[in-house]
Amino acid sequence: MQRILQRGEIEAIDQINFPRIRLPETGSLFAERAARLRQLAVGNPIADYILFVAQIVDAQHQALTQLPTPELPAAAIALAQQHSMPLLPAADHLDPAWNQVLDAMLTRLEGGDGLPAPLQPLIGALREMPLAEREAVARRLLQKEVAARDVGMAPFVMAALQVVFTQRAAHLSVGDVPYTEPASICPVCASEPVASVLRIGGKANGHRYLHCGTCCTEWHMVRVKCSHCESTKGIQYQGVEGLGEVVTAETCTECGSYRKVINQEKDPLAEPLADDLASLMLDLLMSETPFKRASTNPLLYVAFAEEQAEGDQSLVDPAAE
Repeated sequence: MQRILQRGEIEAIDQINFPRIRLPETGSLFAERAARLRQLAVGNPIADYILFVAQIVDAQHQALTQLPTPELPAAAIALAQQHSMPLLPAADHLDPAWNQVLDAMLTRLEGGDGLPAPLQPLIGALREMPLAEREAVARRLLQKEVAARDVGMAPFVMAALQVVFTQRAAHLSVGDVPYTEPASICPVCASEPVASVLRIGGKANGHRYLHCGTCCTEWHMVRVKCSHCESTKGIQYQGVEGLGEVVTAETCTECGSYRKVINQEKDPLAEPLADDLASLMLDLLMSETPFKRASTNPLLYVAFAEEQAEGDQSLVDPAAE
């Protein structure tokens, strides 16, 4: 008698198979991201903003080294595993330590060069904001209920949240993370992916992973499948003419959305969040199409970055070249 293997059972049979989950490497994650941002800033239309974000990521790296080991709520993890739910949904498991991380980051950024003038008042406003109001802003951002007054503060707040959620994810074991539905949200913190990445090296080589914009966990998703609605129909790819195929927009006619694919096979140094941020030109060109971006980059202050963007590149279909 034969039976159909369920999702996850095939991987369980073969322990040398590619990893289903890639937990963040906190020792190198933010340092490598900052280095990639500085590399991508060269000749980029939004170079000033990219270099500023590199400073934010430097501050994240420093803040992370000063955090104590997190306490993982065993009961919440057990419940999530029992019901195949994301382990620790971000909006429901805010660690108060994120406020201390934010203060430390703001102190570092205040003393640095290159802070864009439009963003300078935001540091003071965040400094003076009562903790209860900060918490409300954080929850709105995590629940995608962004008010207009929160937009400028969002990169600073999300950067601080990212530090504590990334550290928490890093202290999990892969076996802690259940199979969850839908597969389009992070199985650790229930956030949306910022982009997908085609990985190289080791057992992950050649496989696609979705990269969480909040806790930096990555989870496997097969190629040529919409990372938003999970359809395998009507998937196409578009890129910016003359910029190669490192970053392309994966579009889906079923749900009308797109999300970028970052291809390490084309550039081994490509990094999901950094390359997504630095390819704003692709987003601007995609805004002229019927497709809507499936999720945002947590460190992008769109209003300021768009002011810097310029150029006359056009969209191309990489497969047609």
